[in-house]
Amino acid sequence: MNASPSAPSNDDAAPAVSSTAFLRAVLALGIGGFAIGTGEFVIMGLLPEVARDIGTTIPQAGHVISAYALGVVVGAPVLAVLTAGWRRRVLLVALMAMFAVGNFASAMAPGYLSLNLLRFATGLPHGTYFGLAALVAAALAPPGRRARAVGLVMLGLTGATLVGVPIAAWLGQHWGWRAAFVFVGVIALVAMVMIRRDVPDMAPAAGASPWRELGALARKQVWFTLGIAAIGFGGMFAVFSYVKPTLIEVSGMPLPYVPFVLALFGLGMVTGNLVGSRLADRSLMKTIGGVLAWSAVVLAAFTFSAHNAVAASFNIFLVGTLVAIGPALQIRLMDVAGDAQALAAALNHSAFNMANALGAWLGGVAIGAGLGWTSTGWVGALLSLAGLGVFGWALASARAEGRRVRVAAC
Repeated sequence: MNASPSAPSNDDAAPAVSSTAFLRAVLALGIGGFAIGTGEFVIMGLLPEVARDIGTTIPQAGHVISAYALGVVVGAPVLAVLTAGWRRRVLLVALMAMFAVGNFASAMAPGYLSLNLLRFATGLPHGTYFGLAALVAAALAPPGRRARAVGLVMLGLTGATLVGVPIAAWLGQHWGWRAAFVFVGVIALVAMVMIRRDVPDMAPAAGASPWRELGALARKQVWFTLGIAAIGFGGMFAVFSYVKPTLIEVSGMPLPYVPFVLALFGLGMVTGNLVGSRLADRSLMKTIGGVLAWSAVVLAAFTFSAHNAVAASFNIFLVGTLVAIGPALQIRLMDVAGDAQALAAALNHSAFNMANALGAWLGGVAIGAGLGWTSTGWVGALLSLAGLGVFGWALASARAEGRRVRVAAC
């Protein structure tokens, strides 16, 4: 069941590049991830401002988070299949252009419905961008370092929560939440320029076509891996989607201190991403199972730590470390997808944003039912345990399949 860390990336067009050129390409891809990460997570820290401006409750404003996530869920498979034959760099630039336009348009949304529709549209290129960026980075990486290469790209997303989200949250609190989306759009424009300049002009894998990409959907282990992401990772979003009102209402934290806690969350994400990618290169499946178990413990603890500002802040740092599962699941999908790499890589982020939508929704349901802001910790822990159950199912299925293959061979 454990995939070899040196398995091929299935991208026949990968050129040989120097270490400097590799780092420049990964940096450009990471800046795109930085833009997307800032745009995705900053809204979670501005829900009270959004709710007040468009005339809704905070849980209703949380629908904006779900709308973006659903855009990723829809856009990742559709765009990955339709653009299977595109050259890598051209597609990356086009996807980032879509994201920039979506954020500028979101900043001008007049109300609840238009904002939800625009956030849905902005989410469409998200999954395909990250999936393609991961494929490019893995193809350019030295042998045995695929997960770390993917982790470097994801470092843009996790780094966004450490730097981009607090800056955008500050802009949102002082200049209105719309200024935060303008900021994100500008970063996306910078990423377009860097990708065009520093990412090699790679052709798609030989024989790439929409029909071949759809072949990923016929593979059982692809669905298991997506299920782990969609369910097990939802716990983090159940807690973090409502972190600002929880800190203010339960922890008694003054509003000016909230951006520092958001930065702690980002530091946790950076830490988890770096550690998780290294562990995944050593033992892929043990990393996935271990992070799911860790997630259940950390999220359950938030139910108790939220009553103290210092303890809650440290716990939010630990919640950030749960992204350690991301590079491992990305590599796992590459290993089980066969020659349908683009769709499988994009679907990873589709699944993560299903987790985003599921976690934010279930967290809102618990709060709306009168269970209190801290109930999101229990919701998150239960989702992590459910993801661990899917992981166990995947292991059992793989072992059963292996036995059938051995019997057939005899």
